[in-house]
Amino acid sequence: MALNGAELGLAWATPFAGLLLSIAVMPLAAPAVWHHHFGKIAAAWTAALLLPFTLAFGAAATGGMLAHTLIEEYLPFTVLLGALYTTAGGIYIRGNLQGSPTLNAGLMALGAVLASFMGTTGASMLLIRPLIRANDNRRRKAHVVVFFIFIVSNVGGALTPLGDPPLFLGFLQGVSFLWTAQQLWAPTLFLLAALLALFWAIDAWTYRREGVTRSDPGPDAPRLGLEGGINLLPLTAAVGLVLMSGTWKPGIVLELWGTPLPLPALARDLGLLAVIAASLWLTPAGVREKNRFSWAPMEEVGKLFIAIFLTMVPVIAMLKAGPDGVFAPVAALLTDAHGQPSTAAYFWLTGGLSAVLDNAPTYLAFFNLAGGDAKTLMGTGAGVLAAISGGAVFMGAMTYIGNAPNFMVKAIAEERGVQMPSFGGYLLWSGAVLLPLLFVMAWIWM
Repeated sequence: MALNGAELGLAWATPFAGLLLSIAVMPLAAPAVWHHHFGKIAAAWTAALLLPFTLAFGAAATGGMLAHTLIEEYLPFTVLLGALYTTAGGIYIRGNLQGSPTLNAGLMALGAVLASFMGTTGASMLLIRPLIRANDNRRRKAHVVVFFIFIVSNVGGALTPLGDPPLFLGFLQGVSFLWTAQQLWAPTLFLLAALLALFWAIDAWTYRREGVTRSDPGPDAPRLGLEGGINLLPLTAAVGLVLMSGTWKPGIVLELWGTPLPLPALARDLGLLAVIAASLWLTPAGVREKNRFSWAPMEEVGKLFIAIFLTMVPVIAMLKAGPDGVFAPVAALLTDAHGQPSTAAYFWLTGGLSAVLDNAPTYLAFFNLAGGDAKTLMGTGAGVLAAISGGAVFMGAMTYIGNAPNFMVKAIAEERGVQMPSFGGYLLWSGAVLLPLLFVMAWIWM
């Protein structure tokens, strides 16, 4: 059963809003409770949706919604994230890296380049640990991780479908592989250059104020290099499997509990599970221990995002209803006084909702609101599609939950002892640093 968003009232968004409020407030207001029981809290908000949903639409419809969300959205998301997390966690960048402003900015620039080829998740998981290790001797380093999230976990993935999940969804809908790079290269370079310059200035000021001194590594210090480089093979295989699932079109569709399951998607996910197993088997002994690798960040993301994916189902359905649903005023903003699509409105609305919803389904909702035909959108609707793409990718950096790597980087940093900003504290950073740059970028290009 397809959920008709036009028939849903705003109350159906309450569990999702409650979950977001819990993620934002509880780590600050009750950190011990949140740390030990976040999974139960997320499950409670999920139950607050599923129980009324079952009463309103029946057990069969609820089962269908669960199957669809888990099979088509959550499991592929989690398996891909798990594959990238596992393979990158088996690569140890050794050497006496010292967190100077120039080195930090250089690692972020490298991550931004890698993000469009191995995904924002892959690049983030590969580089966040050496970046944190390089800054171990610094007192103030939360800002380093915050800018890493801006640059590597989001903006750097704006140029190809491999970079960020929203663009991959567009690729699956028929958007050409290089189209986004052709449209967004200028605003992406502007944001990356501005963020890197701003980061360097802030980090240099902090570095001087702390009086950090470079230590002499000594003759016995390990030379810069990779351990566990064998994991580059399964990491490359993971990227190849994602690309394969968007290009191979055999036309074979299986069905699992009433949910269509295309053969390429099944092959991709089974292949990614094999990638995880291969990485765990191939990684030399001791490499993951040097990386201080643990499954805790993956566990946190897995528990929270299954609740996010399920509770946002009615919200996405109401968005897709457009002028026929409770979000009709939002849909009305998408056209100007002459009835023409407004690229600025598409950018800000897609981006604003991507900051609080997962940016991949938000992209798809606005893609459909804009007509849903890739050929038309790449032609006469190019401005609108570029605005949707840029809004989803760039503004996924506005909150911890806008894009999956954000939360994972935060969890890894906290596990390594970095005092990361709260949900609201991070929002202050993104509002003060990223939002003004987005206004300038939108004024020029959107």
